[in-house]
Amino acid sequence: MRNQTRNLLVATALTMSLAGAAEAQGARAPRYADGVYTATGEYGGQPSHITVKATLENGIITAVTVTPHAYVPRSLELQRAFAAAVPKVVVGKRLDEVRVGKLAGSSSTPEGFNDAIRQIREKAARG
Repeated sequence: MRNQTRNLLVATALTMSLAGAAEAQGARAPRYADGVYTATGEYGGQPSHITVKATLENGIITAVTVTPHAYVPRSLELQRAFAAAVPKVVVGKRLDEVRVGKLAGSSSTPEGFNDAIRQIREKAARG
């Protein structure tokens, strides 16, 4: 009977210890601070640029807008198409996972977007 009681106490203590460790890990501060972040990403040889505004909650992008800045009509058309398509691709994703490739016919604009996302990661990072 004494061994059973001791084993029960050890098992209970171990369970409580593991539960506490799991709770502490779940309560760990997110890697990125919540907030709204804006960055301008550059790309191409001219260079071209776009402005990206992203809202973060628990390290997840909950909203994103892209503002085109092109002057050449075809470039502006591609930036606008990219800006319309990108929220469907990145909203709901972890900031760490976001990297966009060719999208909506634009093969260069994603470079500017990825540059802006890199800057947003740096701004939102918790020390």
